[in-house]
Amino acid sequence: MGGGGQLTEAGEQVSGRAGGVYTWEEVQSHCNRNDQWLVIDRKVYNITQWAKRHPGGIRVISHYAGEDATEAFTAFHPDLKFVRKFLKPLLIGELAATEPSQDRNKNATITQDFHTLRAKALAWLIIWIWGTSWTLTFLSAVMLATAQLQAGWLQHDFGHLSVFKKSSWNHVLHKFAIGHLKGASANWWNHRHYQHHAKPNIFSKDPDVNMLHVFVVGATQPVEYGIKKIKYMPYHYQHQYFFLVGPPLLIPVYFHIQIIRTMISRHDWVDLAWSLSYYLRYLCCSVPMYGLFGSVVLLSFVRFLESNWFVWVTQMNHLPMNIDHDKHQDWLSMQLHATCNIEQSPFNDWFSGHLNFQIEHHLFPTMPRHNYHVVAPQVRALCEKHGVPYQVKTMWRGLADVFMSLKNSGDLWLDAYLHK
Repeated sequence: MGGGGQLTEAGEQVSGRAGGVYTWEEVQSHCNRNDQWLVIDRKVYNITQWAKRHPGGIRVISHYAGEDATEAFTAFHPDLKFVRKFLKPLLIGELAATEPSQDRNKNATITQDFHTLRAKALAWLIIWIWGTSWTLTFLSAVMLATAQLQAGWLQHDFGHLSVFKKSSWNHVLHKFAIGHLKGASANWWNHRHYQHHAKPNIFSKDPDVNMLHVFVVGATQPVEYGIKKIKYMPYHYQHQYFFLVGPPLLIPVYFHIQIIRTMISRHDWVDLAWSLSYYLRYLCCSVPMYGLFGSVVLLSFVRFLESNWFVWVTQMNHLPMNIDHDKHQDWLSMQLHATCNIEQSPFNDWFSGHLNFQIEHHLFPTMPRHNYHVVAPQVRALCEKHGVPYQVKTMWRGLADVFMSLKNSGDLWLDAYLHK
């Protein structure tokens, strides 16, 4: 697709003047589902038709419609030279010379300094080796849950293209790791997780803060619900029922249903085959020892343990942070307001899959995890220079903050519900 009469594959024609010069006001007016422009390195691209074919999914690229997407584009694509080939037919012009490089209230100075920091980052290969075995039932369940979590961190590495230089190798191993080792779907994970990285903790754009009315989070949503007298749940008790419906049920119930529904509705038979290979392998190993019913019970218990571990690790970096509607901040500020770090230690690194360096992971999503601690001091220095909060907590403080943030949000809802 392209502007000014250029044709894309299959002869598509897209409106827009070739070599045009645009203002931010013009770009920002093209931000609806059927008309989407974005800016990368001051070049204006019409992505209206391309978004439907975007390998990372239509939603993640559409989140930047009408905005500057330079930082997100660079962060998600390790081979920029290859990807830019797809941009050429989408080009319709550039920003006017009088227009700033950053739209809205994004901080251009922070962005420039972040470019300098990113240029220093190195990428290395990482492979995490793990295994499991059957001994006693309870011990085997603990070992299986541990193996599942470590496989989860491994598929996370492949999914972020941070293991091999060739993206295709990462994609193949990602399907194997998340499909055959975990029974899930690579495409489901990609479309969901990339949105989270593109717009973390932003309502309607980050699926991780879509709580399906079970919880209210942040400081804005509780008040909005309270004023509108929305009460799907007794939210002032959410910090208590979180222990019953949050960590225990996310993976074995919600994710499981969503993955199956997504693979079938999208006719994703390749991912479905990989997922079935996991269950076939598991049943072949467990049924001879525990029978079908016992095998299902054991797997459910393993998922229960895994889900608790996963939820606490991922939420202590995000849930206590700022959760709000899109403020159109620069890349560094947006990520820092939505993430925090947990102190480094051998145990914390292993327990969280190095996601205790959540800030560095969000700024450099394709960076191999063992390099986070190398770049962390430079990120902290950059944040101090620009007055951007860089939060580091103990593991216990991070876990406690999940509980307290839910309680605070519930209290805000109750006050708005009763008095506003």
